[in-house]
Amino acid sequence: MIALQLALYCALFTLMVKLGVGNDALNGLFFYPRPVQERVYALGLTDPATVARRRKRFMIAFFGVMAAALVLIIRAWNGIRAFRAAYWQALLFLEVMNWYDGIVIDRLWVGHSAFWVIPGTEDIPFVQTWPQVLKKRSILTAIWVAGAAVVAGIVALI
Repeated sequence: MIALQLALYCALFTLMVKLGVGNDALNGLFFYPRPVQERVYALGLTDPATVARRRKRFMIAFFGVMAAALVLIIRAWNGIRAFRAAYWQALLFLEVMNWYDGIVIDRLWVGHSAFWVIPGTEDIPFVQTWPQVLKKRSILTAIWVAGAAVVAGIVALI
């Protein structure tokens, strides 16, 4: 059952990213490294204020949906009410999501899809290298230790 839930949670993650960018990678420019962003600004394809607004709108919706889904899975679907059990389950989901993002989204989808190449920036690397993925995901692994406590607290309170 947990494997199915993890797969559905990762599918929701992918759907949220796709909905956030729609059919134009420029809608997700905030995901790109600074050199790509600066080139896009120089080309006049968008501006920093628009990117900041899109980032804020996406992040609020993304974290809200993903947190709500996680709480529903743990509390409603799995019937967990105790903080400790909710914590370990939240940690599992958050860590799987973390590494899914780095490997499947960043390295596979972004790294192997022409969709993510913004015209005029083809010469600028934008896909994270394996060392970058490992560093970022390791840092986020530590952050999600605290994030799982927040989710477990919500589960235990409702």
